Amino acid sequence: MGGRYAKMQCYIYDHKTMYLRKLTFLFILFSPVFCVGQTKSIPAVKSRQSIKIDGLVNDAAWQTAPVASGFIQNFPTYGVKATSNTEVKILYDNDAVYVLAHLYDDPAQVRTQLTARDAEQRQDADYFSVFFDTYNDQQNGFQFLVTPVNVQTDAKLSPTAAVGTGNFGDKSWDAVWQSKTTIVADGWIVEMRIPYISLRFAKKDVQTWGLQFLRFSRRNNESDYWNPVNPNIDGFANQFGKFTDVKDISPPLRLSFSPYISGGIRLNPEGSRRKTEWLRSGGMDVKWGINEAFTLDATLVPDFGQVVSDNQVNNLTPFEIRFKENRPFFTEGTELFNKSGLFYSRRVGATPAGYSRVENFSNANINYALISNPNVVQLYNGIKFSGRTKNKLGIGVFNAVTAPTNARLQNRNTKFDTTIQTEPLANYNIVVVDKVLKGRSSITFTNTNVMRNGADRDANVTAFDWSLYTKGNKYRFNGTARYSKIFGYTPYTFGNINLVYDTVRVNGRSVVKGYDGYNTTLRFGKVSGNVQYYVSNNVTSNTYDPNDLGFLQIANQVNYNGGISYNQFKPTNKFVTYRYRFDVTSKWLYKPHRYSEVNVAASAFWVFKNFWDVTLAVSSYPTIQYDYFELRTVGKYLARPAEMTLNINGSTDSRKKFFFSYDLSYAPRAKKDNDYNRVQFGLTRRFSDNFTLSANFQRQYENNQIGWAFIREANRDPIIGYRHFTEDVGEVSGIYSFTPRINLTFRARHYWQKLQYNSFYNVANDGTHIPRTFVNGQDDNYNLFNTDAFVTWDFKLGSRLVLGWKNWLGDSYAVDGSTHGTYLTNLGEIFGKSHGNELTLRVIYFLDYNQLRGKR
Repeated sequence: MGGRYAKMQCYIYDHKTMYLRKLTFLFILFSPVFCVGQTKSIPAVKSRQSIKIDGLVNDAAWQTAPVASGFIQNFPTYGVKATSNTEVKILYDNDAVYVLAHLYDDPAQVRTQLTARDAEQRQDADYFSVFFDTYNDQQNGFQFLVTPVNVQTDAKLSPTAAVGTGNFGDKSWDAVWQSKTTIVADGWIVEMRIPYISLRFAKKDVQTWGLQFLRFSRRNNESDYWNPVNPNIDGFANQFGKFTDVKDISPPLRLSFSPYISGGIRLNPEGSRRKTEWLRSGGMDVKWGINEAFTLDATLVPDFGQVVSDNQVNNLTPFEIRFKENRPFFTEGTELFNKSGLFYSRRVGATPAGYSRVENFSNANINYALISNPNVVQLYNGIKFSGRTKNKLGIGVFNAVTAPTNARLQNRNTKFDTTIQTEPLANYNIVVVDKVLKGRSSITFTNTNVMRNGADRDANVTAFDWSLYTKGNKYRFNGTARYSKIFGYTPYTFGNINLVYDTVRVNGRSVVKGYDGYNTTLRFGKVSGNVQYYVSNNVTSNTYDPNDLGFLQIANQVNYNGGISYNQFKPTNKFVTYRYRFDVTSKWLYKPHRYSEVNVAASAFWVFKNFWDVTLAVSSYPTIQYDYFELRTVGKYLARPAEMTLNINGSTDSRKKFFFSYDLSYAPRAKKDNDYNRVQFGLTRRFSDNFTLSANFQRQYENNQIGWAFIREANRDPIIGYRHFTEDVGEVSGIYSFTPRINLTFRARHYWQKLQYNSFYNVANDGTHIPRTFVNGQDDNYNLFNTDAFVTWDFKLGSRLVLGWKNWLGDSYAVDGSTHGTYLTNLGEIFGKSHGNELTLRVIYFLDYNQLRGKR
C-alpha cells in the first residue's frame, strides 16, 4: 500500500526521507484512536502531464500524486481497520480531476456482476466511489462510483444523504465522465476522469474541497471510508476529509446540447376509438453553465413516452395516490426544488382537469361521439436555473409552460363538432433561496406559483423552512411556516373533502371561490448517538391547499408526535446491528377541533451475523377512531373500532445467488369477523453476472372491511358497506446486461382487486352504523396488466439509444372475477383479452460545446 508500513497508517504521501516515514509509523502505531477521530486531508497536486484513462498505473503523472490509504470500516464494525487495503491517488489539471484507485484483493473473490447504470445497490457487485463537496459546506456534493466491470453511478448529494442505505442523493442526475477498470493479480484498479463540466465550484484562486473515498466489498458487506464515517453521527458530507490548496482552476463554459428524435407505432386494444397511431417526436435538452455557480437546464417540446408504467391501483380511499416521477427532466438536478417538499412534478403535464367530465358525458349521451380527448397535457417547454454561490447561497428557479388541451365531440345527428377545453394554457413556477449556515444548519425560502389562462384557478404557496443543529451535530431544531392562496374559481368536487368552501354557480356549475390556508411544523430531537428521540407538532388548517404544484393528502389536521430509539451500530455476539424504536402519535381535526385517533407503535430491527435481517413491529389504535375523511361529506364522520397490527418482515442474505424477502401482517379488530391479513414474498435469482430475475407477490385480504360504498341516499347522505376485500399484485422483473453500456430491462405487473359487499348501513351523527336494505350491483372486480421492456445502449458519453416496448390490458373489467375466482385462473384469462401494444425507438446525442470548439 505505497510503503512498508502502509497497513498501519491513516495517510501517507510523498515523504522526503525515510526518517519521516519511521516517525509517522511510530506515532500512528501508538495512537490508533487518532486515525478515527481526526479529519484527514490530502494536498492537491496539479498534473503537468497527460493522463490516459485505461485502468492502468503506468502514466508517469501518477508518480507525483499523493496516496490516500488507511481506510476505516463504517459497516459492519465501525472504527476498525478495513479488511483489505486500498490506495487512492488524486490529481487535477486545468480541465478535470483524476482518480486512480488500487483495491487490493483476491481477484477470484471480487464480485463483478453487470448492472444497469445507477443500479449497483440492487446487484451483486463491489464498487469504489469518490465524493466531492466542492463548496465545502458539509451538506451538498457529488458522487462518482464505478464497479469492477466499469458500470457507472453518479449522484448529487443532499443534506439528508442516508449513509446506512448506500443511497447518498439524487441518482437520476447523470453526468458525463470517464472511467476504466482492470482486474489484476492483486485486486482491481479503477481510473476516473471527472471533467469540470460535471462539477460546480466557486471561482477562487485557492480553494479547499470536501473529499471522501468509499470502498464496498460485497462478499463481506463491508463499507470502508478514507475519512471515518461514524454511524452515531447524523449526516454524511460533514464527515468528509479535505482536498486542500486547489489552485488556479477556472470553471469552464458548461454548454451542451442533447437533441433527440423518436418514433414508433401504437396498436390500441379493442374498443378504442383509434386502432393504430403513428408516434413521432423530436426536441432538445440544453444545459448552459451561466457562470461558475449557476446552470440553466432547458427542455424544448419534450417527449416522455419511454418511461416505466405507473403502479396504478383501484383507489378506494378518499386520498390521492402519489406516483413516482420517471421523466428525466423532472428527476435530474431537482434537489433544491424538492427541499421544502412543495414540488410534485407530476402536476406538470398531468391528466387534464376536464378529462373525466368529457368521458362521462360521452358515455351518458348516445347522441354524441367522442372524437378525441387527450389524457396528457402537452409540455411546451421547461427550464431549471439553479446553483450555489461561493457564500453558500443556493438559488433555484423552475418554470414550465403547458399547452391548452381540447376534447372534440361530434353530434351523431347533425355531424356538428363541438370543442371543449379540458385544460387551459398554464404556467408553473418555483423560486427557491437556500442559505447554508454554520455546522449543518440552513434556512430556505420557497414560493410556488401556478397561473392558468382566463378565469380558471390560480394558486400561490409561500414557505419558510429552517433546520438548526447544535455544535457537535447532536441536536436538531427544525420547522416550517407555509401559506397557500387560491385565486379565481375552480370546479367544486368532493375530491378534497377536508376543505369547507363557499360555493357559487358559474355557467351552470358549482364552483368554489378563492380561499387561503396555512401549515406549520415544529420538531426538536436528538439526532446523533445510540439513543435518539424527538417531539413534533404539525398544524394544517382546513383550507391549506398546495396541490396545484405540491402534494398533500390530508389537510384540516393537528398532529402531535413523539418517539425514542436505541441504535446499536457495533456488532455483538449475535447481531451485526440492531435498533429498537417506540412512537406515539395523536391526531385531531383542526376545524372543528375534535379528537380523531391515537396510535402507539413499537418496533425492533436486527441484522444477524449471517446478514439475514428481521423487523418486528406492533402498531395499535387502542381507542375508537373517528375518521372524518372516508365519507367524503362535510360534517359526517365514521367511527372505526380499535385495532392492533402485528408485522414481521425481513430478508435472507442478499449476497447469495438466490435470496428472498417477506412481509407478513395481521390486524385483529375489536369487532368480530373483521380481521386484516397481508402476505408479501419476493424472490431474486442471479443466474449469472449478466442475468438477474426477480418475482414479487402480495395479497391483502380483509373480511367485513368498513368503507364508503360509493353511493348516496336521495338526500346525498353517504352509504357505507361491509365488504370482503381482496387485492393481489404480482410482478416479475429482470435485467440482462450484454455489456456495461448495453442492457435489457423488463417488468410485467398484474393487479387484481375484488370487492364483495355483505351489508349496507347509514351513518348516524355520532359515526355509528344504522342498518339499511341491501343494494345490488356494487361488487367490483378490477384488473390491470402492464409489461414494459427497454433495450438501452449508451453508445457514446452522454448519448443513448433506447428501444422500448409496452403492452397493457385494454379493459380493466374484462375478466369475470366470480367465474375466475383464483389468482392464477384470473391471470390466465387476462392473456386471452385484447391488449394494447406500443413500440418506440429514441436516439439522444450529446454535444459538448467545448469539444466542438476544440475540433474546429
